[in-house]
Amino acid sequence: MPPLPKRKYAKARQGKRRNHLGIAPPVLMKCPQCNSPMQPHHACPTCGYYNGREAIEIKVSTPKAS
Repeated sequence: MPPLPKRKYAKARQGKRRNHLGIAPPVLMKCPQCNSPMQPHHACPTCGYYNGREAIEIKVSTPKAS
């Protein structure tokens, strides 16, 4: 049987041990084409440009008048 801890770990010690496991917010940069926030090395979700050229075509939906 493997060795077991003799006493319970305090929650403060447990948090100090796991302090590197937190979730980091995503890194954002400004799109050089439209200045909207985008992730680096991804096509811009607003204008569809990546590396100075149009990588994806963005569909613009028009609201229907009723």
